[in-house]
Amino acid sequence: MAFELAELGSLGSGSDEVPVLVTSQLGAVPARQLDPGFTGDAMELLEPTRYQALNAAAVLAAPSGDQAAQARFGPPYRHPQKIWGIGLNYRDHAQDLAAPEPDEPASFIKANHTIIGPDDPIVIPWQSGRVTAEAELGIVIGRYCRNVAEEDALDYVFGVCPILDQTAEDILLRNPRFLTRAKNFPTFFSFGPTIIPLQKVLARYRELADIEVSTVLNDQVVRANRVGNMLFSVPTLISFHSQVMPLFPGDIISTGTPGAVPVRAGDIVECRLGTLATLRNPVVAQPGSEMRPRHTNSESGD
Repeated sequence: MAFELAELGSLGSGSDEVPVLVTSQLGAVPARQLDPGFTGDAMELLEPTRYQALNAAAVLAAPSGDQAAQARFGPPYRHPQKIWGIGLNYRDHAQDLAAPEPDEPASFIKANHTIIGPDDPIVIPWQSGRVTAEAELGIVIGRYCRNVAEEDALDYVFGVCPILDQTAEDILLRNPRFLTRAKNFPTFFSFGPTIIPLQKVLARYRELADIEVSTVLNDQVVRANRVGNMLFSVPTLISFHSQVMPLFPGDIISTGTPGAVPVRAGDIVECRLGTLATLRNPVVAQPGSEMRPRHTNSESGD
């Protein structure tokens, strides 16, 4: 019997999160079951030699799919060195915002305090009256990457994952200099449930360009587009950013959305990556937000 490559994820929540290898044949197998000396998180499993060893061990492990039923997935890990976000990377999205198409990647960085996982609530902060959610293809770097050529860029990718990237759009619209603030409220970056190895993705899709990314609100597809319609391809994004600064294992490039959707408390928002995976999060209001002003007049554009 042929065994598929395992996806990487974490079961549980908070301090109880347990890194696992996941296949349809074996279910979720804890990394520490395969390597009793392992005490790290799923980000450490991206290292090729360790992943290959544990994947080989998983083939020999007893099926344990019931574990996935007993605990929900958290984010695959919580402390990447960097999260690169890419703005306006689909022509249609730029047109939605009446924004000119960038001639270089329009990128920004998000901090890891924004990270949540599947089914965790996206919290609308009291400072914002209009939060949007954006479904995106996430690229997870698998090994140190610096000054790489586009033709070699995919060699540095471990895999892909669904992402929901949130923006306090009303804050951003007041002044484009407020981008970092608008993007970095807690719960504004959801990813998971698993990281799918690139080799496994390319066994299902001829190339990354064929994957369809969909932003879904309350089970209705709001906007969908193919990765091949991005202004800057995945290899271009990796190469470009590796020339700005090093990319490390676990760094994530959130490649841009085909379209954002405004969300409010009570909504369910999803990122669907074709037939690969779906990420789903509920939306809630920050407790006490109805008692607080949205913003003050003391803010400036400096």
